[in-house]
Amino acid sequence: NACYKAGRTITPRGIMVHSTGANNPNLKRYVGPDDGLLGKNQYNNHWNTDKPGGRQVCVHAFIGKLANGMIATYQTLPWNMRGWHCGSGSQGSGNDTHISFEICEDNLSDAAYFNAVYKEAAELCAYLCKQYGIRPERPYLICHSEGHELGIASNHGDVMHWFPKHGKSMDTFRAEVNRLLENGGSEASSSSGSKSVDALAREVIRGNWGNGVERKNRLTAAGHDYAAVQAKVNEILSGKSTSTTETFESYTVAKGDTLWGIAAKKLGSGARYKEIKTLNGLSSDTIYAGQKLKLPK
Repeated sequence: NACYKAGRTITPRGIMVHSTGANNPNLKRYVGPDDGLLGKNQYNNHWNTDKPGGRQVCVHAFIGKLANGMIATYQTLPWNMRGWHCGSGSQGSGNDTHISFEICEDNLSDAAYFNAVYKEAAELCAYLCKQYGIRPERPYLICHSEGHELGIASNHGDVMHWFPKHGKSMDTFRAEVNRLLENGGSEASSSSGSKSVDALAREVIRGNWGNGVERKNRLTAAGHDYAAVQAKVNEILSGKSTSTTETFESYTVAKGDTLWGIAAKKLGSGARYKEIKTLNGLSSDTIYAGQKLKLPK
């Protein structure tokens, strides 16, 4: 996608929720190529192309159905990359400030599907709010139609043409995200004092605590011994860990494998590819056939 190739970055200060505006709940319509979970898009008209449908458009993630009917989130841009998702208004552009994702619409009348993607979207927002210190309130957590009201987006109606059909609104959505954050959405609030150094180290490897100074500050603020946790991380990654609970397995890269595809196949979500990179000390996404990788169990 030309947006990804442009490579501009932002400091995320908000999240903008979109929905696709088309009766097609399948992720394969927008995300490609098939990784074995998505299913094949027979028309090959997904957004992993220079200009989808001739448009300069790209969001950070999609929420919708896998080939087996289960609901999933697929990340399509780094969270801190500038997306092309909302246009602009009198006050500027949310592309410069907001992370974005699209919820794949169906015919707007299926309550079971709506409730599933609503829940998935709230959990994604809780994760992003925690990661980037975003407050789950307007004008930080908004939908496209609210972005237009605030003067930072083009004139679209999503998601308020859909949510009210099922008794929901962006206010109820923000309240749900806030509830998730209060009820264990942040590492510091989820029994952090009782976690062992080994457990915390494995959370660090998974990326739960950020990197560098951010990691140190968050661990310290949560009452943990940063030096001890980091030492355990270094020990695990060096292969010298004496932990009695081995949590890694070996994987040999096959021809055509990608980190995202391996994570989707072995870890259940392509978005977990960063865990593989961190665990193996990889500085890029490039891998080769025959390469031995350690995978979290």
